[in-house]
Amino acid sequence: MSNSIETINPFTEKTLKRYTLMTHQEAEVCVEKANECFEEWKLVSVAQRVKLANALAKVIEENQDELVQLMVDEMGKVQSQAKQEVALCAEICKYTASTAEQALANEPRDYNQGRAIITYQPIGVILGIQPWNFPLYQVIRYSITNLIAGNTTVMKHASNVFGMAQKIHSLYEQAGFPKYAYQSLLVDGETASKLISHDGIKGVTFTGSDNVGKMVAEEAAKRSKKTVLELGSNDAYLVLDDADIALAIETCVKARIINNGETCVSAKRFIVTEKNYDEFKLGFKQAMMQIKMGDPRAEDTHLGPMARKDLREKLHDQVKKSIAAGATIVCGCEMPDGKGFFYPPSILENVSPNMPAYDDELFGPVAALIKAKDDNDAMRIANDSRYGLGGGIFSKNEEYAIELAVKHFNTGMVNINGYGLAQPNLPFGGVKNSGYGREHGGFGLKEFVNIKSVMIAEIK
Repeated sequence: MSNSIETINPFTEKTLKRYTLMTHQEAEVCVEKANECFEEWKLVSVAQRVKLANALAKVIEENQDELVQLMVDEMGKVQSQAKQEVALCAEICKYTASTAEQALANEPRDYNQGRAIITYQPIGVILGIQPWNFPLYQVIRYSITNLIAGNTTVMKHASNVFGMAQKIHSLYEQAGFPKYAYQSLLVDGETASKLISHDGIKGVTFTGSDNVGKMVAEEAAKRSKKTVLELGSNDAYLVLDDADIALAIETCVKARIINNGETCVSAKRFIVTEKNYDEFKLGFKQAMMQIKMGDPRAEDTHLGPMARKDLREKLHDQVKKSIAAGATIVCGCEMPDGKGFFYPPSILENVSPNMPAYDDELFGPVAALIKAKDDNDAMRIANDSRYGLGGGIFSKNEEYAIELAVKHFNTGMVNINGYGLAQPNLPFGGVKNSGYGREHGGFGLKEFVNIKSVMIAEIK
């Protein structure tokens, strides 16, 4: 196995940089350094950790241009969306900092022999294994939360965004965090998997595919180590009988192509009732075909290239298998010629169970269009999935939509008459094969802490 790896610009297909991978022994030394740092970091006041988190927010904002350039160059993110990601990460730092002292404060309680204190104590080094599609956000959302809680972190980033991995490491140092509080490890997947068993690792947070996530959880569970998993999804967006069709079309196009269609919580299955199916299909097709695909640096580009050649090939294979099983093409679905790992905005219809477009996650700008008999049938189809990360409902009856979202839609997040990515003040995560645990919104502060009861008996 090669001990080096190169990053490739998905727009130009040219090599950006070659990196030398750490050996397993070198990675273990980093874990040991993180453990040594933890023994001091856990004693630092939450108030001081909060100051450093706010300093990190400022450093992120000051480094916007370089961070945006890395996203555009390493994974083809459209420049305007890269700027939004930078801003989101700064806000996550600020919001988490604003809630941490209250969230982690000791809680006094009485018990039958006297008084008690509930305290939230950090547990040690948290291993993060993160993907490439939101190369700054995925890392910041878990790492800053754990650092404020008093843990230290080591992180394995996706190999095609190693430049971002190194940059994040430097951001933490610029903000004034202790040298080994946060570390980006340039390691391969095999080395990261081996680190799970290291005695110094106390918990693991993973974002990626459900198959790999289950293996990570299994390795951690063998050693009684907690995990937080944010896995894939094939989010359903329901266009109900009373939906505003123009709004649904505009929103669904945005929700499918955002981040070049490579978003775990983007819209993927579009479930439309018979009443609105033809009107929605016509408008959806027209809008998708007007999407401008091209240079991610250009201001008027809506859709950049996919992040890697193999990812585009996998997506096209899923499309072909779905067509072979009976799905039909509404638009797109052809591999374009020319330079860059582009895939056109595409729609498949007549999508049904036992097709990749129905059962699996299409991680690219391909929409699965599904006709439902009525609202109840649409809800049934939406829940007919092994996933449960996000979803959406379009209905003019807001109270009805809220009831469906709360009581019937089996996902971790639901959008009503709109689409939004992660919000700093809201939890993010899913159910079923989309994983468990929640990050940011304040909830991540307590994912990897020891909730300790201290009981003080009254002396009589």
